[in-house]
Amino acid sequence: MVAEPWIPANERDVVVLGALEAVRAFSDALDRMYASMRGDMDMNTTDLAALRMLITREQHGEVVKPHDLATHLAISTASTTKLLDRLTADGYLVRKPHPHDRRSRIVALTDEARATFRKHFGERLRRMREATEPYSDDELRTIVRFLADMERAMLPE
Repeated sequence: MVAEPWIPANERDVVVLGALEAVRAFSDALDRMYASMRGDMDMNTTDLAALRMLITREQHGEVVKPHDLATHLAISTASTTKLLDRLTADGYLVRKPHPHDRRSRIVALTDEARATFRKHFGERLRRMREATEPYSDDELRTIVRFLADMERAMLPE
């Protein structure tokens, strides 16, 4: 059974549909950007997602344990080990003792990983920051709230 397309019944519906179409278009643009980066960096989807997660966590001052990566990527322990071995061998990651728990290990980006990611993402990030310039701080806060609500709406129940 094919779902009927949503036909807006009033101005609010038109605005909501426009917002949802903009989210879809933005999501498609992200997919294309990450596909391009994967090709440029000769990396698979999961490896790039792992680097993105590590960069984000690093920017927030958070340490990442292998289990954190497995949970974030929704992969098994065995797959996580293979991923870590691959990214370590390629010079993107190092395994280190946890700063507060000696029984635990963390994974961290290498300078090479940061430089490679910056090389492939830096110009895009510059253009994205430039695109925010016409918006007021209050408008950007609203956009942040909207995107956070969209993120929560897409999570499985």
